[in-house]
Amino acid sequence: MFRFLSIAVGLTVAAILVIAQAPQAGAPAAGFALGGSGGRGGSGRGGNPLRDPHTEGYVTAKELPDNTIPTAKEDGNFIIGPTHPAAVEITNQDGVPQGEIINFTMESTDSKYYPGVPARVGRGGGRGALGASGAVAGGAPPAAAPAAPPVDPNAPRPIVPYTRKVAVYVPKQYIPGTVAPFIVGADGPDPTMFAALNTLIAQKRVPVMICISIGNGGGDGPGSERGLEYDTMSPKYAEFVENEVLPLVEQKANVKLTKDPEGRATTGGSSGGSAALIMAWYHPELYHRVLTYSGTFVGQESPVSTVTPHGAWELHGSLMPNSPVKPIRLWMEVGDRDNGGTRDIYHDWVLANENMARVLAGKGYHYQFVFSKNAGHVDKATRMQTLPLALEYVWQGYPIRK
Repeated sequence: MFRFLSIAVGLTVAAILVIAQAPQAGAPAAGFALGGSGGRGGSGRGGNPLRDPHTEGYVTAKELPDNTIPTAKEDGNFIIGPTHPAAVEITNQDGVPQGEIINFTMESTDSKYYPGVPARVGRGGGRGALGASGAVAGGAPPAAAPAAPPVDPNAPRPIVPYTRKVAVYVPKQYIPGTVAPFIVGADGPDPTMFAALNTLIAQKRVPVMICISIGNGGGDGPGSERGLEYDTMSPKYAEFVENEVLPLVEQKANVKLTKDPEGRATTGGSSGGSAALIMAWYHPELYHRVLTYSGTFVGQESPVSTVTPHGAWELHGSLMPNSPVKPIRLWMEVGDRDNGGTRDIYHDWVLANENMARVLAGKGYHYQFVFSKNAGHVDKATRMQTLPLALEYVWQGYPIRK
């Protein structure tokens, strides 16, 4: 079953920042859980080693003056920062036609693709954890609390149901009954994306498009529902979106979505970024345009596949180098204090994105890669600065109604 709510939205800077900075407990912050040095988010600058964009082995990149970014018509590699002023397209919504946001929910019990994952044994803090209860973080359990019985790790574990949120942005300029291009985003809802689209559509810099911002199923990393959806190297997530999400979007938002892959884009940050590229890689007949921040192109797939033993690392490690060029246009970003660098190469976000840029260039893909200085994992300031650019770049070549 799903629950449905429609609201008109007039996004302000304050609303965007409040939502991004104050996520609900246990949920990713709006817009990919922006910022952070681990997992999906955090402070954005500390904890990870500082990387030099001119490190030997990294791609050769054009370093831009501080406070500037590339144009939307340039392919290649760029270095920006360390200052990241927010783009006026996001911060100034005065006089800009505001799209409508239609919200609904999806129950895991109705899904044939993602009915839920087994409860996790001995993993606190996440949905579905099994183990001792009543403990106080950093201290002993309450004196009156009885000791929980031990959990057999080999015993059958129950499937943990969940509710998925979906937010659909419909621009003011959309004409009901017409077929529209769209972009699918991970870890929704994403008010920053909606605000950027308000301005870019009004300025005719991108087409009049629908934005479908899909929440994940919960948790993070190997063994979680989010990890299963986003980090698995397979066509499954794209097929889930195609067969279970998009029909509901058309029904509940009263829109018609294009079948043309040139008019379909995917986007996400961290594991949502790897999911965005995985969708297009396995189903290029569905998606040709991809936008990622701090893409998790690393070895985080669970369960591990014998076909892709290093998970999404295999995209740049073996699949792309050894496959014919696919019709994918890609915008991607990584920060100088992004995740990894202390474990092994297969879990190094900076190296993975650098390798991706090298492979894309070598194969002749149209792409733009931004290395952001003074930036953490899915860095909020960097995204506020560059999202309008990224959207305009990704949609290059698509006709815009004048």
